[in-house]
Amino acid sequence: MVQSIDRALTIVNYVSSQKGGLGVTELAEKLGLNKSSIFRILATLASHGYIEQDPDTKKYKLGYKYLELSAKLLDSIDIRKEAKPFLQELVDLSNEVIHLIIYSQKEAVYIEKLEGSETLRMHSQVGRRVPMHCTSAGKVLLAYLPTEEVMDMIEEKGLPKHTDNTITDQDELLDILEKIRKKGYGVEREENEPGVTCMAAPIFNHLGNVIGAVSISGPSMRMTEARLDELKDKLIEVGSSISRRLGYKGE
Repeated sequence: MVQSIDRALTIVNYVSSQKGGLGVTELAEKLGLNKSSIFRILATLASHGYIEQDPDTKKYKLGYKYLELSAKLLDSIDIRKEAKPFLQELVDLSNEVIHLIIYSQKEAVYIEKLEGSETLRMHSQVGRRVPMHCTSAGKVLLAYLPTEEVMDMIEEKGLPKHTDNTITDQDELLDILEKIRKKGYGVEREENEPGVTCMAAPIFNHLGNVIGAVSISGPSMRMTEARLDELKDKLIEVGSSISRRLGYKGE
């Protein structure tokens, strides 16, 4: 690795984790570097728009350059363009929140979100990373990933508890993943956010590899077993339609 780049990226990660930003002294303590080294790195990042200093607190926070890059990245992902009409079909049918999710670095990432007219308060937003083991999309992605990769994810990320319903037992999770492969979809009942139930189906690329998932999210009081059963066939159909648009030739 190039040490200076590694330090700069580490600083960016630290700064991004703190809503109010971080000062030079705090960063120096975290990285074990002197303040002058930290300041030079921050000044370089700031000159390119990746870091900004709050004029009041004097702390450093992320710059708006990341929004620009994020927009360019999202625009370059064809899956969003290909999926949009099918996602709208799900919104029209369910009137619930529809997500398009991809797999990245052992996490699930929201890259599109469409909302119906029904009210649902949840933490999802485009660009947000979410755990794999306690979301319907994450479990669907895990179900179709190689076993070795699944075990690596569990070892690295663990199975932290988010709600009383979160699956924290490895064997139980693996059993659920097997059931998802048999059914073609996965469900999450208040495992990540209290009061929210989600259902997801996989998306495959032209090589037959799982690259994403499409999900329907709604309040548990509306997302009953009967409602899930009513929506599951259309959800699977949409996942298959998006897959075919991406060149997938399987069933």
